[in-house]
Amino acid sequence: MTDRAPRGDARRVFITGASGGIGAALARDYAARGATLGLLGRRREALDSLAAALPGTHHVYAADVTDHAAVAAAAHDFIEREGGADIVIASSGISCGTLTELPEDLPLFEEVLAVNLTGTIATFAPFIESMRNGSGARRLVAIGSMAGIRGMKGAGAYCASKAAVHSYAEALRLEMKQYGIRVVTIAPGYIATPMTRNNRFPMPFLMSAERFAARAVSTIARGRSFRVIPWQMGVVAALLRLLPNAVFDALFSRAPQKARKLPSGAA
Repeated sequence: MTDRAPRGDARRVFITGASGGIGAALARDYAARGATLGLLGRRREALDSLAAALPGTHHVYAADVTDHAAVAAAAHDFIEREGGADIVIASSGISCGTLTELPEDLPLFEEVLAVNLTGTIATFAPFIESMRNGSGARRLVAIGSMAGIRGMKGAGAYCASKAAVHSYAEALRLEMKQYGIRVVTIAPGYIATPMTRNNRFPMPFLMSAERFAARAVSTIARGRSFRVIPWQMGVVAALLRLLPNAVFDALFSRAPQKARKLPSGAA
């Protein structure tokens, strides 16, 4: 049974990518614990439906994380209404197959990086000043991916974006340490969301979004710097890091790859 007691100072939680998938699952978990939420996503109807189904009163912001001015305006509105944020979660993300040799895929590389990496930065930026002046268990949470551990063929854009998220969050963690703000990176394995629905390859240790959210909330409360969820994929990640390139290449060069299509799963 999931523990529904409040997690630390998680009274005010701002989540991007909240209109579906992991973001919506996190919203449901935090709302059940009594938090007031800022819900940002691209799909207004989905956000309104989510907010209406949650206990409590929450703030909805229909915006794309690539619209940095809109994200900043939403952040400032939430800060003004709630007096700040205790937890900010950058959960917006898109994924698609890409091939470097195809000129038509270059815009896809740019879009994936803009949403997954720059969107994470744009999410955190407007909150940092108020969090630096705040107190309590303040958290900036980056949703990375197992795909950021090693590159996989056909997924260059997604792997690069998530590897960059991991490195960016690590740098930010060092910068925020002096202010008592913890930066948490969570790398999901295979989570049952619209983003993974069309994968044409086996997905070991597939986990529901709800189970993932419960474990992520616990990780965030503890302020852990990095965690792969589920734990079994953490073991896989550790092994992947240790594999010499020659062994890695031999194992994965013939692996099935992500289907090429327009970015999907964005929330």
